[in-house]
Amino acid sequence: MEEITKDIMIESPETLSKVFGKYDENIKLIEGRLKVDVLVRDSALKIRGEGRRVDAAVRVIEEMIRTIGSQGGITKDNTEYILTLQSKGLEKEYSALNDDIICYTMRGKPIRSKTLGQKRYIDAIRHNDIVFGIGPAGTGKTYLAMAMAITAFKNGEVDRLILTRPAVEAGEKLGFLPGDLQDKVDPYLRPLYDALFEIMGAEAFEKNMEKGLIEVAPLAYMRGRTLENAYIILDEAQNTTPEQMKMFLTRFGQGSKIVVTGDITQIDLPGGKRSGLKEVRRILRGIPDIAFIEFSQDDVVRHRLVQRIIEAYDRNDKAREKKQELELAEQPD
Repeated sequence: MEEITKDIMIESPETLSKVFGKYDENIKLIEGRLKVDVLVRDSALKIRGEGRRVDAAVRVIEEMIRTIGSQGGITKDNTEYILTLQSKGLEKEYSALNDDIICYTMRGKPIRSKTLGQKRYIDAIRHNDIVFGIGPAGTGKTYLAMAMAITAFKNGEVDRLILTRPAVEAGEKLGFLPGDLQDKVDPYLRPLYDALFEIMGAEAFEKNMEKGLIEVAPLAYMRGRTLENAYIILDEAQNTTPEQMKMFLTRFGQGSKIVVTGDITQIDLPGGKRSGLKEVRRILRGIPDIAFIEFSQDDVVRHRLVQRIIEAYDRNDKAREKKQELELAEQPD
């Protein structure tokens, strides 16, 4: 096909440098993915290649420039995600992520959605009373739920924060851990503490804990309670049994909001017990004011290798399932 060249004018040397990235990593990524050549002439980027590919590269770079304008910079991971959206014709939706700031950390860093899946999750939390965030590690399920909860608490929308997890983790048993009960469960609740410290600050966290306005506790502590005017987060919900999930959801009181997070590919329940998170998807789907948001590997915001690791495990799981199906089909009746 005939090659064409298109120019993008970038008058600021600083912006031009950020578009290229460290060691030109952003531009190299675009060139490799879209099969184009990108050159600099004075204040212009010249993009050369097959017409359709050049047009795609222009749209990606223009979105990168908009992101640099709103966020002050752009990373290789940002560029990779814009390219992923471009392959689906959705690159212009990336700008909406930049404009929707949930809150700021104690260091002044804005917390916002980084993927369209995260944006759907945040919107679901805003508009529903109970939200389930289900997906692989690194998709921000817990952290964003915490950001929304702390923002609601600071704004006076709820009186309390209640954060809980089942005390089951990769085959470990509480009895083998040193200390009293609180010492035993604290390691399981550490990710929740970390998010609280980063967004709220250790001093404010301690004061609100002392007043009983923030509660971080294992799931077993929820039994027999009615939780009103509270923001309640259940993390690692794949490790609840169906009975525990029902118990937790029926604690829901007036003026409260519940967010449940989990990864159904990492179930650590002993003895082949059923996961309450897997079952609740089937039971509660379609009920008004209850939303299920399912994340994919495209929503992973940790190191890009995490996304590739998840993809590799998914391929392995599918191959194993197919093998098992073939073995069952070959068995005599």
